[in-house]
Amino acid sequence: MYDDQPQAEAPATARKGTPVYKRILDLFEAEGIRTLFGIPDPNFVHLFLEAETRGWTVVSPHHEASAGHMAAAAARITGKPALCIGTLGPGMANMMPAIQCAKVENDPVIFMGGQRARITERRVRRGRIQFVRQEPMIEDSVKFSSSIEYADQTDEIVREAIRVAMSGTPGPAYIEYPAHVILEELDLPPVLPPHRYRLTNQGADGDRIAEAAEIIRNAKNPVLLVGHGVHTSKSGAAVKELADLMQCPVIQTSGGTSFIEGLEDRTFPYGFSEASIDAVVESDCCVALATELGEPSHYGRWRHWVDNEANRKWIYVQQDPTAIGVNRPIDVPLVGDVRAVVPQLVRALKDTPRKASQSLSEYIQRDAQQLEELAEEAASKSDGSSAKMHTSQFVTEATKAFPKDGILIRDGGATVIFQWTYSQAKPRDVIWNQNYGHIGTGLPYATGAMLADQAETGKQRPGMLITSDSSFLFHVGELEVAVRKNLPLVVIVGVDFQWGLEVGVYKRTFGHGTKETGVHWSDKVRFDKIAEGFGAAGEYVEKAADIGPAIARAYERGGCTVIHVPIDPAANSEEMPNYSEFRTWYAEGTQ
Repeated sequence: MYDDQPQAEAPATARKGTPVYKRILDLFEAEGIRTLFGIPDPNFVHLFLEAETRGWTVVSPHHEASAGHMAAAAARITGKPALCIGTLGPGMANMMPAIQCAKVENDPVIFMGGQRARITERRVRRGRIQFVRQEPMIEDSVKFSSSIEYADQTDEIVREAIRVAMSGTPGPAYIEYPAHVILEELDLPPVLPPHRYRLTNQGADGDRIAEAAEIIRNAKNPVLLVGHGVHTSKSGAAVKELADLMQCPVIQTSGGTSFIEGLEDRTFPYGFSEASIDAVVESDCCVALATELGEPSHYGRWRHWVDNEANRKWIYVQQDPTAIGVNRPIDVPLVGDVRAVVPQLVRALKDTPRKASQSLSEYIQRDAQQLEELAEEAASKSDGSSAKMHTSQFVTEATKAFPKDGILIRDGGATVIFQWTYSQAKPRDVIWNQNYGHIGTGLPYATGAMLADQAETGKQRPGMLITSDSSFLFHVGELEVAVRKNLPLVVIVGVDFQWGLEVGVYKRTFGHGTKETGVHWSDKVRFDKIAEGFGAAGEYVEKAADIGPAIARAYERGGCTVIHVPIDPAANSEEMPNYSEFRTWYAEGTQ
């Protein structure tokens, strides 16, 4: 590619140590990482070949942003940091949306970028090929940024990147990998396990644990507020033990919408379930686990939290000490890793379990009844027989067919809002873009999560992506990855040929009948046909009753299937359920 790029590894007889690229893989393997995402340039071909030789899952997508999103999903599904690489220059520029998304979504992805050799970079010349200074472009969007300038810096820089990415509030890091160090060799001791070079499974102060346990024992109506970090840290089993001891409702934040096995019936989405609102209003103790207490949760002090605020105690399990007391006052801060702190609480409460209150059984009954009523309500809407299908029908029928052990991936605007209310599934793993609102991540998230989960567990789980047409088109090329890897992925696309949320904004701003510039597009697109062109299966389904059977056929057939479902454009943009609740996330100046 350019004349200062090493093209071949030195003969075995000439080697005196471990090449840098092998040492990099050794360091990531010590963290349990076995997946690699990216498109290899000359800087990375040695690393990619070695990774595959070692049995890693190596995934090359069709756009570097997709690689970053895949790695983010891998980190979430495994509870470990993830590795993603980008080609120097345009590759790293393409990756920037994924880097920024990982920062806002708190995904500990280590991004590695190739770069020209420093001798070329530092010369006073014009017209250098495929070059831009990358660190200034990236450093404001990551928690840590550095460059391996000398081979013997490899260990310290990789470890610092992982250390910072996994400490406090997780997030991405960037390591630059210039061409002049690729085949440098090192004579180093064996790699260290994670606990030898960074803090892992940090527990909370014992006195604070005792204080928290006493508050929980004395509470009449405690609740658990379960955030996104509970699921990305794979802490579900420990939280199940705590919930059993507390015998209380489990309230999901909007980012933590997975269901913990065994707690499905007592888990309610905050703000979108009537039971969740009543449980919050009546609570006198909230144990918040691994959540930022952000705008979608009204900072834990506004809207549904206002009533009974004076009598409610707050226990906050948070790894980042600088987050304590920022969004609301906290009575007992438990600073530490949720993976360690929740078991501490379990041990403190195991001899004094609470008895379930009458209200808990009432919440469970009411929530089940609400789900049934929502399904009945959806069934009363257009099913596609005489007019285009209502989005509530689309969501209800698709989620009814969700496989019990599957991974659910969400993408889109209006269709996601319908999912919050009408979903009939209670999946244990949900991947979606909640904080940043970056649509188009669905297909990369699906492939990344499914492949990383398979590499981690040795089992292939089915995936279901429920998305909308505008979002699906962002990275539709990654269908080829799903086909290449033979993933049992079913993609159900709600198609109205418009940007549904934005159409709704036009209507609410200017009224019906005004021009809706820039939010409508061609009605000639057929996603089932696009899928067939990529080698996947495609189905076109117009009636709600046919969605479930189409999904069943897809999983029976195996591989990737895309199901094109026409939905009613007016309903999708005008009848979003609980839209007023969603709008409170943007209540500028009132929270």
